[in-house]
Amino acid sequence: MSERRQIGVISMGVMGQRMLARLAEHARARALVAWDPSAAAVAEVRARFPDLRIAATAAEVIATPGLDCLYIASPPASHLGYAHQGFDAGLAVFCEKPLTVDFAAGGRAIARIEAERRRAAVNFSLASSPGLAAMQAAITDGSIGKPQRVEIELAFERWPRPWQAVAGRWLAERTEGGFAREVLSHFVFVLQRALGPATVEQARPDYPADGVGSEQALTARLQAGGVPVAIAARVGGSHPDFNRMTLLGTAGALEIHDWFGLRRRRGEGEWIAAGTAQSNRQLGQAAQLDQLAAMIAGEAHTLPGFAEALAVQHTIEAILQGR
Repeated sequence: MSERRQIGVISMGVMGQRMLARLAEHARARALVAWDPSAAAVAEVRARFPDLRIAATAAEVIATPGLDCLYIASPPASHLGYAHQGFDAGLAVFCEKPLTVDFAAGGRAIARIEAERRRAAVNFSLASSPGLAAMQAAITDGSIGKPQRVEIELAFERWPRPWQAVAGRWLAERTEGGFAREVLSHFVFVLQRALGPATVEQARPDYPADGVGSEQALTARLQAGGVPVAIAARVGGSHPDFNRMTLLGTAGALEIHDWFGLRRRRGEGEWIAAGTAQSNRQLGQAAQLDQLAAMIAGEAHTLPGFAEALAVQHTIEAILQGR
């Protein structure tokens, strides 16, 4: 077995703790050190991961001897600053999305990565999923016929979702937060990875009147690879949270639902599930960490880089601006 890659974690909120749990079980990567400004988050992590080293500052994480990679799970405005510090230290960087809402700063980071041949990727959870692989295969092999349209639907009982409450107010504010950046972006990533760059033809976001809160609903019409795309999303209502992305073709359809659920149908026949959402989640998350270990080692991998992530964000911000 190859040596496990050593990862430093910036921020131990919900996403940071989820990554810590996944790394604890992975054969090729492990968390070596972590930091968070919240004493409550530190106490929770100490209880869950007693062997993990806790740093006093982010700078201490980055300067840790033997570190291979920096995982950044802090709020979006801080992503690129930490990424550059990681690059300065010669580390690979794995960053949460959205990468940034500052496109100029994102462009400068991408230029640095290319010029200095830095190793960097962004965490889109579906990047290594069976759902994305199945969608790419269906487009290539013609098993559902010629793609005719894509439908993306999202619903949330509340935003932010209750488990996100500890992350801070920014998730509920339109400057950096909102469900389009946090959730819709995953499906726009799948769309653009599978079909190509998307163009926003029409978008209608619905914002609260306070001028501060993030979107409460939106509809949008896009084109990706010549295929029309319809998006509908909302907060509130009587339905529980759900998400689904359906690719409809001339001879069938394929659907990703509830994140990792996957099913397909031939013609207008019955939907047939491929695995379960839980089994597909386990496969996808293990594969993602395998790809992360490959990225850290400088090997070929399928994780989205900063340029692909910024292209997703361009589409998301165009939707949020409306047209």
